[in-house]
Amino acid sequence: MTNAEVLDLCNSLGVGTKSHSSGMVEPQADRVRRKAVREGLTRDEQPEEPGAKKPARKKKPEPVAEPKPEPVAEPKPEPVPEPEPEPVPEPEPESVPEPEPEPVPEPEPEPVPEPEVVSEPEPEAPRPRVISSSGSSAPPRRDVEPEESADVPVEPVHHDEEPSVPDPAARVDSGKRLPPPGSKPPLSSSGKPIPPPPGPPVSDSGRRIPPPPGSGERRNAPPAGGAPGRPGGPAPAGRRPPMGGGPRQSVPGAGPKPGGGPGGRPGGRPGGGPGGRRPPRRKGRRRRSREELQPMDIPTYTPEDAAVPDGVVVVERACTAQELGPKLNRTTADVIRFLMQQGEMVTATQSLSDDMIELFAAELEVEIRMVDPGEEQEVELLKLLDVVDDAGDDDAPLRAPVITVMGHVDHGKTKLLDQIRNTNAVDDEAGGITQHIGAYQARSGGNALTFLDTPGHEAFTAMRARGAGATDIVVLVVAADDGVMPQTVEALNHAKVADVPIMVAINKVDRENADPQKVLSQLAEHDLVPEAWGGDTVTVEVSALVGTGVSELLEHLLVLAEVEDLRADPAGRAQGVVLESFLDIGRGPVATVLVQRGTLRVGDPMVAGAAWGRVRALVNDSGEQVDEAGPSVPVQVLGLSDVADAGEGFVVAPNEKVAGRVADKRGHWRRVANIGRDAHALSGGARLEDVFEQIQRGEVANLNLVVKADVNGSLEAVTESLQKLERDEVKLSFVHRAVGRITENDIQLAATSNATIIGFNVRPERKAREFADAEKVEIRTYEIIYKLIEDVEAAMLGMLSPEYEEIVTGEAEVRQVFSVPRIGKVAGCYVTSGTIIRGSKVRFLRDGAVIWNGDISSLRRFKDDVREVQSGYECGIGLSDYQDLKDGDVIETFENRELART
Repeated sequence: MTNAEVLDLCNSLGVGTKSHSSGMVEPQADRVRRKAVREGLTRDEQPEEPGAKKPARKKKPEPVAEPKPEPVAEPKPEPVPEPEPEPVPEPEPESVPEPEPEPVPEPEPEPVPEPEVVSEPEPEAPRPRVISSSGSSAPPRRDVEPEESADVPVEPVHHDEEPSVPDPAARVDSGKRLPPPGSKPPLSSSGKPIPPPPGPPVSDSGRRIPPPPGSGERRNAPPAGGAPGRPGGPAPAGRRPPMGGGPRQSVPGAGPKPGGGPGGRPGGRPGGGPGGRRPPRRKGRRRRSREELQPMDIPTYTPEDAAVPDGVVVVERACTAQELGPKLNRTTADVIRFLMQQGEMVTATQSLSDDMIELFAAELEVEIRMVDPGEEQEVELLKLLDVVDDAGDDDAPLRAPVITVMGHVDHGKTKLLDQIRNTNAVDDEAGGITQHIGAYQARSGGNALTFLDTPGHEAFTAMRARGAGATDIVVLVVAADDGVMPQTVEALNHAKVADVPIMVAINKVDRENADPQKVLSQLAEHDLVPEAWGGDTVTVEVSALVGTGVSELLEHLLVLAEVEDLRADPAGRAQGVVLESFLDIGRGPVATVLVQRGTLRVGDPMVAGAAWGRVRALVNDSGEQVDEAGPSVPVQVLGLSDVADAGEGFVVAPNEKVAGRVADKRGHWRRVANIGRDAHALSGGARLEDVFEQIQRGEVANLNLVVKADVNGSLEAVTESLQKLERDEVKLSFVHRAVGRITENDIQLAATSNATIIGFNVRPERKAREFADAEKVEIRTYEIIYKLIEDVEAAMLGMLSPEYEEIVTGEAEVRQVFSVPRIGKVAGCYVTSGTIIRGSKVRFLRDGAVIWNGDISSLRRFKDDVREVQSGYECGIGLSDYQDLKDGDVIETFENRELART
């Protein structure tokens, strides 16, 4: 095969070979050989390569006998159409190939003819021009083979140097090359000096005549003697001329032929003309479309008896098999194989549920501790913040006690605080119920007391838990007329979990139906034994409405605080907890915080969860701006970058750079933890009014909601309450939850995701309402949380498909079968139980098996039509479309009653 055929086979098989000299490994060579045999490309004799024919072409100059055709072959000789007869007789050009394998003969059988006289010698360097007689030799050569000029281009390609011979005859006589520069100019056979080669042919108008087609020379080829340093210009002495298609100059400084060699590009670069050498490949090869097959990674399994980690292993929730395996000294394949054996199809990068992780850990008998993503990194972040614990506060000064008032809704918690503070906060609450955590500071006998008012509604469980966690003493308010209620018990449990002392305030003792003793007995059932009964629980009977017992309650609180010996160091950077947060239109994000140690000052860099910023202002519970807040002082903080999550701890950072870095990292980990949560809401779902249609089609409806609230705690309560309303037929997806007013962006998001907007204590802007009407987005706003829950629950339950319960109403035994004209068979029956009612649904039983379902078409006693027949009576029963009646069959009537959905 030829080199070209081998290269083509290699390219088709994807073998990366660049030229005939490239190497390849033995397996690749076998593939090429096999394909060559299949395609029949092998030959008995090795064919000649295209390059081997080039020397033969060099012999073509012998037909130099024909002078005239010369101009066609080479553009330069064209102007010199008059060839002298001298070159014709000289057969010497054939000898040219013998002296050198180079393509010497091709260009340089310089015709001795003097027609070159027509060419004008260039003024630049007469001597070099005289020495290089390549120009003069070209015309006679072209004359010799005008038709075969296509072959000529091949010759220059293989020659590194061109033999510049003044005349074939002279070469035969001397057998030597041209004299070096500086010697006398070459002479012709007649003894006359050979003139320099002619310049490019010029027309009568003085313009250069383009070369004839097929000559291999381009029209834009630079003229002979171009600028120095460029291909086509005179090469400096002693330097190797640039590679080109034409023959090289043996004489230093001689100007090459204008343009490239035959079939070449301008400037001597080889081209794709007939017989020309294949151009070199570009360095940036195009990437091959085929890729070699790579060996597959075979999964590896760990031996069953391999060791497992000792102690407790911390594992992040929603981790992947790739992350879980190494923590338990197992491979990813081990995790996937085990879960597949348990019927769970997972991939290496798929997030695993808590159950999957615990199941795999139980299989290995490893103790693990599940943490949220980023929880492990929180330890490192606290090191950056340089948080100091309160272990060294034993010698610190006393601080005010933090007292949380808790209890069931409408038992008078807020009214009691109003009586203590001489305010009227109840009138400010929607519906007369507290829906936010309120933080206040009061004074009694010169001592300060900090009170936290928590909501009593069941929806605010998280708020009560936060209040209990940030407090020193819990005051449990119980109405004397209602007694212990569900939220009373829940608040009691929160206080026990927080391990804080509990004081009971029995409120509303001024009412006629008040029964304090009943309350005391109920408290004893929950392990709160009053002091009067020999226990250690302080109980005080009060009336928040008239102020009875309030002063006594304050005295007990001060005594209990003194017993607790509450201390905190006011020096150093402040630390505390965020009680509540909201977004104010004029002031931006606002956080209500309780300072627990240190002193918070205006200008301090503060971090609260993923929110941070420099404190711009501090506002106390009276609405006054203050410069600093010490331990046990609740204040509102302005200047944070975002609405902080309620319940988050806050700390003053060493500087703003550390504060921003910690907040950014916390925000990143929280976003990672929330990836994928409710993501399906954006790809599907429906509005509240469209859910019913999905349920009727038997589909599981996905209700999309956008929830906006006034404060972060209320947003949390609304979200948790709505999540409890989910049913098997209706799933809730929270597309967006945020604090603040309903804006046009919320409308746009709801329109995109087919969501309903729920607003709690917030209203839409005017433009937002107009935009919602245009986009047909439903907005529902509420100010009382239980009305919000009742409304959404009623809407969802009304959309659920009804559930029915089957109730058997009567049973009769067939005693005899009668045939009645125009009616068919009628069953004479005896009612054994219940009541048989005409028109009832009926089930026909034979030997305990149901063989027919239908309706009763007729019911008679003797000859009278009746509506119903009681147990113990006989009757005739006609069935709608069933005639296969036999004695001993049983007819059972029943009805489907709709059940209320809950």
